[in-house]
Amino acid sequence: MDVKCRRLEGKVAIVTASTMGIGLAIAERLGLEGAAVVISSRKQKNVNEAVEGLRAKGITAVGAVCHVSDAQQRKSLIETAVKSFGHIDILVSNAAANPSVDSILEMKESVLDKLWDINVKASILLIQDAAPHLRKGSSVIIISSIAGYNPEQGLTMYGVTKTALFGLTKALAGEMGPDTRVNCIAPGFVPTRFASFLTENETISLTRGPSLRDWVLWKTWLRLRLFWRLTTHHTLRLKPLLLLEGCSLGCKSG
Repeated sequence: MDVKCRRLEGKVAIVTASTMGIGLAIAERLGLEGAAVVISSRKQKNVNEAVEGLRAKGITAVGAVCHVSDAQQRKSLIETAVKSFGHIDILVSNAAANPSVDSILEMKESVLDKLWDINVKASILLIQDAAPHLRKGSSVIIISSIAGYNPEQGLTMYGVTKTALFGLTKALAGEMGPDTRVNCIAPGFVPTRFASFLTENETISLTRGPSLRDWVLWKTWLRLRLFWRLTTHHTLRLKPLLLLEGCSLGCKSG
């Protein structure tokens, strides 16, 4: 049963990539706490379904189509929030991509560009777009990954981009504080659709004589599967609340 404590009454939150998985879980929790939420996805159908689902739970929600690497769509997302609610209190940068499990030495330039553009550059540009509308006492939360601490084989470049988000968080905390807190969450392995290339990969099987690539993925899966019990999108959605209550809990930016 969802508990509604209404700790975020009157707040406005934007969450990117938020029509399923971690993003939707965070948006739902913020909404149940009283925040008006603005969700986004690359597909209008997904946006419509997620907004309908949130509203059915009594949450004030609107949505916008937004591919975070598209400048106009990012601005439209911010405009949707401002036109609907007048300001922004919470910005959760959650969008990410992992289009390849190749080694860094074998990765194509186009893949490197996509990883950097979506996982790092888009977060910077989104925060730039939102900054003029963030009220005093606002909060920016960047979703990184445990892979950022120790990039695993098969996830190396993805991990490198997540490492970059740690540095970005520290830099922005200095630039945006004290009026805006900037924090980072680094989830463990969460079995969502985004991670299905690991959880549903039928070729990752020792009995089938896996290739070197499949063996690397298998070892990565074994290292990360412990977090299935520790981290789900339902438990992860509570973590932003600790950061949003930063002053009362003694949390700080960075």
